[in-house]
Amino acid sequence: MSADLMGRAIALALENVRTARGGPFAALVAKHGKVIGEGANSVTFTNDPTAHAEIVAIRAACRALDTFQLTDCELYTTCEPCPMCLGAIYWARPARVFYAGVAADAADAGFDDAFIYEELQRPLESRRIPMTQLMREESLAIFTAWKQQANKTAY
Repeated sequence: MSADLMGRAIALALENVRTARGGPFAALVAKHGKVIGEGANSVTFTNDPTAHAEIVAIRAACRALDTFQLTDCELYTTCEPCPMCLGAIYWARPARVFYAGVAADAADAGFDDAFIYEELQRPLESRRIPMTQLMREESLAIFTAWKQQANKTAY
């Protein structure tokens, strides 16, 4: 755990706010105390709803390490991760995550993701965005092909 690394993430977030390049969030990935990837929220700047700070930092770190898993890495983020970022964090598999603010702090600033957690608890047919299953039987061929692929990289 490093206050210097969290301080760097906070400084990145403040700079992001001052330059109006995105929301008030930043994150970095460190391995053995060395920063290998960092990023600030750039959702509005890039018109990319997935460009949250954690996602940007994870992508940068994975490029730097030439891998899709962040084994032995730590993620420092200026706020408790949202549901999307939490999913990405689990897929990236860092050793640990350090966060500064909590979800209630983000909600107080206008970034409330409580509705997403609520939606996840609802049956598919009751969600705000309709979700309709289509062509399941045909899609099973994709998974069959994957299972039979000899040179696949499991993840």
